[in-house]
Amino acid sequence: MLIDLEKVDGSTSIDADICVIGAGVAGQTLAAALKATKLKVVLLESGDKDFRRDTEQLSDGENVGFEYYDLKTSHLRMFGGTAAIWGGRCAELDDIDFEKRDFLPHSGWPIKKSDLDSYYVKVFDQLGLERPEGLWEKLGQTRPPFDAKKIDSGLWVFDEKGERFAATDQPSLDHCDIVLNATVTDFTKSDNGEVLSVKAQSLKDTVMTVKAKTFVLAAGAIQSARLLLAAGGGLGNQHDQLGRYFMEHPHARGGEVITDNVARALTILPRALRRKGKRYAAYIRPSEALQREEGILNTSLSLTLRRREGEKMESYRSAVGKLKHDLPSSRLWRQLYHGAKALAVRGLEATDPWSSVLNHKLSGGKTGIFAVIRAEQSPNPDSRVLLSEERDELGMPKANLDWQLQEIDRHSVRRLMETLRDEFSRLGFGDVKPSEWLYDSSTLWKTDPLISAHPIGGYHHMGGLRMSAAPKHGVVDADCRVHNSPNLYVAGSSVFPTGGWANPTITIMALALRLADHIGHKAP
Repeated sequence: MLIDLEKVDGSTSIDADICVIGAGVAGQTLAAALKATKLKVVLLESGDKDFRRDTEQLSDGENVGFEYYDLKTSHLRMFGGTAAIWGGRCAELDDIDFEKRDFLPHSGWPIKKSDLDSYYVKVFDQLGLERPEGLWEKLGQTRPPFDAKKIDSGLWVFDEKGERFAATDQPSLDHCDIVLNATVTDFTKSDNGEVLSVKAQSLKDTVMTVKAKTFVLAAGAIQSARLLLAAGGGLGNQHDQLGRYFMEHPHARGGEVITDNVARALTILPRALRRKGKRYAAYIRPSEALQREEGILNTSLSLTLRRREGEKMESYRSAVGKLKHDLPSSRLWRQLYHGAKALAVRGLEATDPWSSVLNHKLSGGKTGIFAVIRAEQSPNPDSRVLLSEERDELGMPKANLDWQLQEIDRHSVRRLMETLRDEFSRLGFGDVKPSEWLYDSSTLWKTDPLISAHPIGGYHHMGGLRMSAAPKHGVVDADCRVHNSPNLYVAGSSVFPTGGWANPTITIMALALRLADHIGHKAP
C-alpha cells in the first residue's frame, strides 16, 4: 500500500513488525529481502516520488570544516534517495579494508570480508552484473603490466539502470506499506533503550505514529546521525561516538603522465570497455603488500585527458556542470542527463583513445594526461556531524558537517603517485610527475574543479554510526544493532568503520541483505 502522509487528514497510526526509516538503496534492499519472511514492513520515506525543493530544504545545513558540497544538494530526499543520480560504479571492498591496520588508528571492522562474500554474490546477481573478481581474464583483456607486488589493477563494473531504485511500484516491495513525505522527528523508547514508536511528520503538519517490534534507521550517514543526535534521547551515544568518523572518497589531481605516446598511455588503463552489453573501466590502487609496507591507504586512480590546473574549463563541461548542479533533480531532468551521459559514453567507447589524442593535439598545450584520484579517507573522530542551533521547517535542529582530513590522506596519494612513476620508468612508458600539493606540508588536500565532474568527492557519505565490537568505540555492533538498544538497527554506509577505495553502494546492499537475514532469523 502506498500512503502519502501529506494527504492524510489529521493524525494517524500504523503497526508493523519492521519499520524501515529511509527508502534509499539500503532501506529498499532490506525491505525487499524481508519479503520472504512474511513480516509486516513499513517503509518510511521523508521525500516524495520525485524531487521537491521544499523537501530538499530539510537537509540544509552548514559546512564548518573542510570545503564540501552544500548539504542540501549532496543528499536527495526522495524515493530511491541519492541513487537517483548514482554514476553506477560497482566494486567490492577488499580484505584489507576490514582489517585492523597497525599504521591506521581506528581501523578494523568487527566482521571480515568473508562474512559478506555470499551477499556480494547475491548483489551482483540482483543487478545482473559480473563480479569484479577475475574480470580481466573473463573479458579477454590484458592486465596492465605493473608489478603486482606494488600495484593492483582492476575493473569497475557499471550498473547503467539509472532509475533502478526510483519506482514505488516495484514487485519486490509490494508487501510493504510505503509512506511518502514522512520525516521521522522523534522516538519513543523505554528505559532499556527499546524503541516503542517513531513520529513522522509531513510539511503539511500531518503526523503518523508507527509502532513496530524492530526499527531500522536507513536515512544516510548525515541524516541518520542528525536524527539520533536530535531525537534519539541518547541512543547510540553513551560514549560520545555518534556522528564521529564521517568519511568521503575525496577526489584530487594526483599528477601528470609525461609521454610522447598519448594513445598508449590512455590505453594502459582503458576507460571505456564494453562486453556483452555491459560497461567496464579500469583503475589501479596500491597492492595490499605496498599498503602494509608503506603505511598507506587503499586509494584508487584512473588516467584521463584533462585541462591543466589553472586553465579555463571547457565551455561544454562548464555548461553541463552548471545544469547538473543548479537544476532540480526531477525525473525528467534525470532522464535527460542519463540519456546524454549514455551517448557520451558510447561515443567514447567508439573513438577512444583517438578522440582524446586529437583533442590533446588541438588544445594547444592546455591539456595533459592526469591521474584522477578517488581516495580512501582515514577514519578521524574529529570528522563529524554536529547539530546546529538553527532548525528546519519541522522544528528539527539542522546538521552541521565538520569534515576533517589528516596527513596520511595526502601521504597515501603521494606514495601511490611515486610508485606509479617508478613503474612507468621501469616499463618505458614515460614519466609521471606527482602534483606539487602532495609535497606541501601545509596542505592536507587540494580539490580541483578541472579534474572531475565531482571535484570534492563522490557524494559518498560514510561513517557517523560506525560498527564496533565494543560500545566505547562505535554506535552499532557487528549485526548493525545500536549498542544500547535491543531493537534499533542501522542500514547503510553510516556503519562503515573505514571506507576503502570502492564506491559504497555494493557494500551497502550486501550489508542490508545480511541484516535482513539477521532480522528474519530473530523474528518469531
